[in-house]
Amino acid sequence: QLQASGGGLVQAGGSLRLSCAASGRTFSTDVVGWFRQAPGKEREFVAAITWSGGHTDYADSVKGRFAISTDNAKNTVYLQMTSLKPEDTAVYYCAGNALFGRLPADFSSWGQGTLVTVSS
Repeated sequence: QLQASGGGLVQAGGSLRLSCAASGRTFSTDVVGWFRQAPGKEREFVAAITWSGGHTDYADSVKGRFAISTDNAKNTVYLQMTSLKPEDTAVYYCAGNALFGRLPADFSSWGQGTLVTVSS
């Protein structure tokens, strides 16, 4: 089970850190990904990481601004977001899967979303 938190309202150029707490980890959730969905748009891939932290993947739109990391002791995956833009406004979801993927359909376990609003 995955639970996302940390969303909020931030001004453009600001930073925010999202957390995804995992319980009952199994091999089926070896990879944790972050997705986001803006109003009226499809859910899109943001970043993903293996629990070991050895492999990461980022969408081009966030590369260099967002950083994904893990804290295995806390069973938590973080998404550090910097230089935020109004177009980053969305509900952010974390999801688990056995393998890397970039499509929502690739991920089998989903947490509830957390809203990030970036004001201009």
